[in-house]
Amino acid sequence: MNVDASKIQRTLGKLKRKNIVLFKDAMRKICQIALCDEISVQHFKNLRHDSSEFKRVHVGNFVLTFIVKARIN
Repeated sequence: MNVDASKIQRTLGKLKRKNIVLFKDAMRKICQIALCDEISVQHFKNLRHDSSEFKRVHVGNFVLTFIVKARIN
């Protein structure tokens, strides 16, 4: 699975300067998500109602949201 972290690169940079432990946890979780295939990523919970296309995962006291896009072969 491809990961496009360009949208959160600035936020991750700030997080690295302020809280290195949380940054490492977030990067570990991003890598874990990136290594999952489209079927195994389904164990992450979906958000509810209007945001149901997003999935969520907890990192410390925060929630990281992401979208899984299907590959077109």
